[in-house]
Amino acid sequence: MNIGDTAKLNTNPEDTPETILRLFVYGTLKRGYWNHQRFCAQARSIEPAVVWGRLYHLHAGFPALEVPEGLILARGTADPLADAHRQQEIGTPRFGRPTGDWDLIHGELVTFTDPQRDLPPIDRLEGFRPGGHSMYQRVMVAVLCGRTSIPAWTYWMPCPPYAERVASGQWLRP
Repeated sequence: MNIGDTAKLNTNPEDTPETILRLFVYGTLKRGYWNHQRFCAQARSIEPAVVWGRLYHLHAGFPALEVPEGLILARGTADPLADAHRQQEIGTPRFGRPTGDWDLIHGELVTFTDPQRDLPPIDRLEGFRPGGHSMYQRVMVAVLCGRTSIPAWTYWMPCPPYAERVASGQWLRP
């Protein structure tokens, strides 16, 4: 780096690594789907990624992801900043095939730089209420992005009895 380049260094305190929050999305928050622009327009980056789980199509017109209990690294709270810090503390999680009938689920890894602004609206969209009755739970799991295993939050729900399993592991517009 040249001395003249120092002025280009990012000194914005809100954009430090501690405030980065990564979210794995697999349905209507993906690029090209109806909730993407409204909820993910502020993302710093969006990259293809996979997680282990089971993907279901719900008759309401959106998907649900079930992940193996043993792969959950943490559970979401009502404090987006604390959840971002927790994500940073995890390090590099192991990304191995779990025991049982699980698929590689294809989605996107969305990186946000302001969890306090970006996460609460998505939590509301997903019906996530820490400590209360929730439609989805927000949990942290290992996500494979390229060849790198990264801890990321995602929304999951136990398999509803009326859901159809998506055998391909990739939810497409109904």
